[in-house]
Amino acid sequence: MEAINIYTCAYCQDESCKKEKPDNYPTNCPTLEKEEFEKIKKIYDEDDNKKFAKISAIVESSGYCKNTRLEEIIDFAKRSGYKKLGIAFCIGLKKEAKILSSVLKHNGFEPNSVVCKNGNIPKEFIDIEEEEKICPNEYETMCNPIGQAMFMNKAKTDLNIILGLCIGHDSLFIKYSEAPVTVFATKDRVLGHNAMVALYQADSYYKEKLYKEKD
Repeated sequence: MEAINIYTCAYCQDESCKKEKPDNYPTNCPTLEKEEFEKIKKIYDEDDNKKFAKISAIVESSGYCKNTRLEEIIDFAKRSGYKKLGIAFCIGLKKEAKILSSVLKHNGFEPNSVVCKNGNIPKEFIDIEEEEKICPNEYETMCNPIGQAMFMNKAKTDLNIILGLCIGHDSLFIKYSEAPVTVFATKDRVLGHNAMVALYQADSYYKEKLYKEKD
């Protein structure tokens, strides 16, 4: 049976992968897997992967600590020659989706926006019980990220943007989207859609929640 590697880059102290002359790789560092990297480098030569990666790097350096995420998306799309952009958004962020669509249109793009509740499919379709609803004994429409992806595919978008889709729904959207996907905002109703706050307060305010005692 083939051994499964466990990678722990999050705990690395040396960051030798950033150095011109690496000096100290951990034994389980992925950078040590030379054969795997030869395969990976070949993939960059497939399709437009190298162009995609190059533009990404240029967008990063040209706007480093100057441009907002929205400005970077606009810059990336323009450098890539993309025209039709998709916005897959949560119905709770309809106002924000309208503003985003307006900004993209002003910058010369053709935005397509599809809401999460498209199709008006009741939650019973995915076997949700009454007690599993947000508001039991009331009609609730399920989120339909596969539908969002399919309609973006039908519109033949060049790049799709996720705006606040729920956890899991974003994964399904990415899975079925034919165009590349980027994230403008993640869903976090508690933290105003700024999910990183939980990490910044992991040793203080959220410590009790995030580091619960194991049963």
